[in-house]
Amino acid sequence: MTYKIARDGQEFGPYSLADVQRYVGTGNILLTDFALAEGATEWIPVARVVGTIAVQPAALPAGYAAGAMPQFPEAPNLNWGLVLLLDFVTCGLFNIAWNFVQALWMKKVQPESKAMQWYIVILVIAALNILVSVVRVVTLMGNKGVEHGFTPLLGLTAFFGLASLILNWFVYPFVMRSSLLKHFNETDPIGLQLNGVMTFFFTSLYFQYHLNHINEMKRAYRPGNPY
Repeated sequence: MTYKIARDGQEFGPYSLADVQRYVGTGNILLTDFALAEGATEWIPVARVVGTIAVQPAALPAGYAAGAMPQFPEAPNLNWGLVLLLDFVTCGLFNIAWNFVQALWMKKVQPESKAMQWYIVILVIAALNILVSVVRVVTLMGNKGVEHGFTPLLGLTAFFGLASLILNWFVYPFVMRSSLLKHFNETDPIGLQLNGVMTFFFTSLYFQYHLNHINEMKRAYRPGNPY
């Protein structure tokens, strides 16, 4: 059975019972928060959930010590609206850099993620495409602007352009999405859900929106937080 947790009008989860008890033990979930069991319609205090149902220690995920939570670097926390503005002002250059920031963070918290490797491939292909384009322009200038049929340089430009398009729209976004879902549903479970269509069209902005929300949630659940 899973539970959704509510505090101050915000809902989080769903979490397994083991997750709820673990977060209560670390102070991330308060006994005064409210829980909604899967299939139920009534919200009840978390104290009633953890106080009436026992969980065997074996139910805890591997790698968790009793009463302790693994510490992960905070996700990139630049507001998604500001990311959009900077992307617009820089004609897309900031988005390239911010994708790298997100992929680098993903690699830190989930070393097996392939998002960083794919994004580096994208950057290398883009650099090669720029280099070939410059050489082609210089060649055209030397030939007085006349293109002699389908030259190898034109073919390379078309190849790199197509490869970049495929990796940017169909490979990297969904590798990153898969890594985020694995991290925030298995390693550091918070019940993250990511829509495939939104991932395709908005990628880094869509990821950043959720990362901002996750950071806010974790701060709210941080031990010693008075709110």
